[in-house]
Amino acid sequence: MKRFAALVLLLLTLQAAAQNPKAQGCIDRLCTMGPLKNASWGVLAMDGNGKVLASLNPQQMLTPASNTKLITTGCALHSLGKDFHFGTSIAYSGEIKDGILEGDIYIIGGGDPTLASADSIALKPDALFWKWKSAIREAGINAIHGRIIGDGRFFEGNLENSSWEYNDMGTDYGTGGSGLSFYENAQDFDVSAGLSVGSPVNVKQKYPETPWMHFAFRGTTGPEGSGNTLYMYTTDLAPYAEMRGTFGIDRKPKTENCSNKFGAMTCAYYFWKNLTSTGWVITGGYADIDRGGYIRGADFVPAEKAADEMKNICTTWSPTLDLIAKETNHRSDNFYAETLLRTMGKNATGTDLYDSCYVAEFEVLEDLKVDTSYGVKIEDGSGLSRHNFITPDFFVRYLTAMEASPAFPVFLKTLPQPGSSGTLRNVLAGKPETLKKRIWMKSGSMDGVLCYSGYIMPAGYVPGQPVPKEAIVFSILTNNCVAPVSEVRSSIMDIITFLAE
Repeated sequence: MKRFAALVLLLLTLQAAAQNPKAQGCIDRLCTMGPLKNASWGVLAMDGNGKVLASLNPQQMLTPASNTKLITTGCALHSLGKDFHFGTSIAYSGEIKDGILEGDIYIIGGGDPTLASADSIALKPDALFWKWKSAIREAGINAIHGRIIGDGRFFEGNLENSSWEYNDMGTDYGTGGSGLSFYENAQDFDVSAGLSVGSPVNVKQKYPETPWMHFAFRGTTGPEGSGNTLYMYTTDLAPYAEMRGTFGIDRKPKTENCSNKFGAMTCAYYFWKNLTSTGWVITGGYADIDRGGYIRGADFVPAEKAADEMKNICTTWSPTLDLIAKETNHRSDNFYAETLLRTMGKNATGTDLYDSCYVAEFEVLEDLKVDTSYGVKIEDGSGLSRHNFITPDFFVRYLTAMEASPAFPVFLKTLPQPGSSGTLRNVLAGKPETLKKRIWMKSGSMDGVLCYSGYIMPAGYVPGQPVPKEAIVFSILTNNCVAPVSEVRSSIMDIITFLAE
């Protein structure tokens, strides 16, 4: 209560004396010199006694980038619980006669974002398919006179958020949520420069295979120093995509990570491929279900409506939410984050449309006793939208409120620490391990934006213990900065180091 009272006082006075002169002095210097001189930025750091340790524009609305995931993962853990997991069901239509299914096998997605993911927490595709095959055999099916159908209707809304930038939607980080996914709905392409400037870029589809897709590779080889501006432009409205842009002639070959808008079809295709390669007879191929509820095959011509009644064979489960949330924050995984937000919306309101997701998330924030009437405008779960606007003050209020949640010990452990795997691997390099082990925080970055928010705990603190008054909650958000990212990050790390010391 002391910390909340202090926050109210801060809002009334808009100023408070800084209690950490080194951190505040560093902020004051950065306002007049260095990479943040002409940027829009804000800072707030408070301890458990309600003392303001550092402050600059604490109520400035700023784009938080992936700091948004702090809110998504914390609210998901608070509302759904750490043991929540996603189910994927195998069912069939038709009848089984003498070991032959005269009908179709359905893979019914339940929103599991980890299906066939390269993530270490996910079950590998062959192991997952073995479970499904075993259950189908146990149901008395040895051959299928029908199709393998991917059913992704669990989520009914658009794959992507409407406020995302157009070129982001063709990347692996902008692929959007999906009721039935495969490999996080990403798709990898090997690219290399052509023989001369102006010649076509060499592109080869790598994984996963998508035989129904029609790709046009329009990229050209750029001059030395021109960098990489290749983007894939694609949509779930048609099986067509174009890669456009340039790739510098001096650049090394690389893997370009793009978006696959047909996760349900891809999952059905790979399960069909696994079955047929191990001797199963499947006469109807693979298919998915369009938004109108019609089955469509590789030719993308809608056929009959999907079955209204199916018989369940088995359900397999995702890793638990605590593991998914940890991967979300450590790798800053947009796909996982959007799935968590849409799941909160569906669980609370019955629909995953973004308007409903906002309602569900704000209900959780109100349950946490966070005042949402000021300081926050949220558009998505990942922070990819540039229409998210949040103040440093709101992040501090939210992170403080999370300390009282039963989910806090788990939530804290989902946050990366400097030097750990993921986005903070090289942060605070050279600083003592004793200092780095006291910091739990989330990064957020996009062009012109770099943010860090989180906690600094006293030495020896172990998650699960009561949060001591010496603990510091902080948020540092920088926007509209054209300086090199390395210089901006170094300046932010100076502030965090002074706070931690």
